[in-house]
Amino acid sequence: MLLFQALLHSSHLYHEAKHTFANHGVKFSQLEIDLPAMMAQKDKAVSGLTRGIEGLFKKNKVNYVKGYGRFTSPSEVSVECLDGGKTIVKGKSIIIATGSDVKPLPGIPIDEKKIVSSTGALSLPEIPKKLVVVGAGYIGLEMGSVWGRLGSEVTVVEFAADIVPTMDGEVRKQFQRMLEKQKMKFLLKTKVVGVDTSGDGVKLTLEPAAGGEQSTLEADVVLVSAGRVPFTEGLGLEKIGVHTDKAGRIVVDKRFSTNVPGVYAIGDAVPGPMLAHKAEDDGVACVEFIAGKEGHVDYDMVHGVVYTHPEVASVGKTEEQVEANGVTYRVGKFPLLANSRAKAIDDAEGVVKVISEKETDKILGVHIMAPNAGELIHEAVLALQYGASSEDVARTCHAHPTMSEAVKEAAMATYDRPIHI
Repeated sequence: MLLFQALLHSSHLYHEAKHTFANHGVKFSQLEIDLPAMMAQKDKAVSGLTRGIEGLFKKNKVNYVKGYGRFTSPSEVSVECLDGGKTIVKGKSIIIATGSDVKPLPGIPIDEKKIVSSTGALSLPEIPKKLVVVGAGYIGLEMGSVWGRLGSEVTVVEFAADIVPTMDGEVRKQFQRMLEKQKMKFLLKTKVVGVDTSGDGVKLTLEPAAGGEQSTLEADVVLVSAGRVPFTEGLGLEKIGVHTDKAGRIVVDKRFSTNVPGVYAIGDAVPGPMLAHKAEDDGVACVEFIAGKEGHVDYDMVHGVVYTHPEVASVGKTEEQVEANGVTYRVGKFPLLANSRAKAIDDAEGVVKVISEKETDKILGVHIMAPNAGELIHEAVLALQYGASSEDVARTCHAHPTMSEAVKEAAMATYDRPIHI
């Protein structure tokens, strides 16, 4: 995710300089992309943060062993070290936090050159003229945005009928329209049935998801982004008897304990949202349990963010989920076009949507499409965590002019009516 953030920011700066700076009276005689410098900045940011983590290890007397580990017993891990040789690490308690890997698609072999994963898409040596993204989830749309801003013609191929199927339907439709305005193309309800890499580029054979007449689509690079799977193979779990489910996720209880005493698992390796902040909270709670204290992670309060521009962030239930649960509810919305800060900076595409239970006014879900939605969503997370009503948020003073006022106005629209529309 750190790699994504660096390139997302750099590509956004270029896109703003090319398309919007002139509106603010800032003009260039010449604008160029220096892709190697952009990649170098990304690498510098990540290496600096990595050294920071290693510094924290040293400060807190954590022994850091670099290599590939496999269980030899419930209390021992054999590590093939990156610098050569092997070592055995022993522990009374062992936490599996191996994360996730790219979900492979049958018939689409990833070579990290013409057909790339998200890892390869972060290190392309040149800007592809045509980029095809297979999968319209968070990562595919983010990486498509990066290269689209830099000049690639981006086409997204998605098997399902919608992009980001977990997103609130109303917000999702507006989000897709926004991406299409940015010249991203979508082929929904479409599957890839063949790949030909014999030429200079890649030729994809496509077919409607329900079957039908085939078509072809050519690209310089294809990004496979159809989801992620737990990275649990090759860890020796079967050797010590750790249970996994059909998806390869490690089965744990509420204390993150596996069925093998002393062995725990967290993050993408266990059920729940595959998000870095969820994994971090899992890790803290797991260690608290091991230390004899109480830990807690409420997955209903884990928010998701799509780091495009504008961003889309959500927490709690979508309107479709609330309706399916048979709950009587109210919806309040506020467009960024009516927000003073958004208008002042000429970045007013988006909306804030609040869903509350009709009888109690308790907030059930908040969905934001806006610049920095990933920052704005935390007010909503805290509101849901403490069972706040939409009126609680609406009657809380918000600084003016700020984007966060849109959250207040949407809350006002939920329990009564907003002031500025």
